[in-house]
Amino acid sequence: MALQHRGKRRRRMAEINIVPYIDVMLVLLIIFMVTAPMLNLGANIELPQSAAKALQDEKQPVLVSVDQQGNVFLTLGKSPRQQVDDQTLVKDISAFVKQDPKVSVLLGGDKRVDYGRVNQVLGLLQEAGVAKVGLMSQPETTVVPVSHGKH
Repeated sequence: MALQHRGKRRRRMAEINIVPYIDVMLVLLIIFMVTAPMLNLGANIELPQSAAKALQDEKQPVLVSVDQQGNVFLTLGKSPRQQVDDQTLVKDISAFVKQDPKVSVLLGGDKRVDYGRVNQVLGLLQEAGVAKVGLMSQPETTVVPVSHGKH
């Protein structure tokens, strides 16, 4: 005996069941929440020396340097290097950048100076309207192996 459906026909559902997708999404969310803090646990970083070649520019760049004590020195074009305070730095560089917005600004800090001070000077340059700042470094020194044997 076969069952026959009389009268009402069952319609097919035209909806997508999203419950399994929500379950998968929640599992992935939990996995990412657990693993994300493990990715950036403090790591000892030793920055490498720079092997980059010097930039060639037709114009004289603006040089800003920070010495070991945190004093700031400014060299505008061909003028002599002079020690400046933070307000003078912002005032002088903003005036120089208004004259030539495409001028190269290079920042160099003594390797023994506090990183926070260099970062503070970088913020002052941004405040002065400098769009791009290049960082100065010493060229990488190559060590030639010395042979101790007899030739």
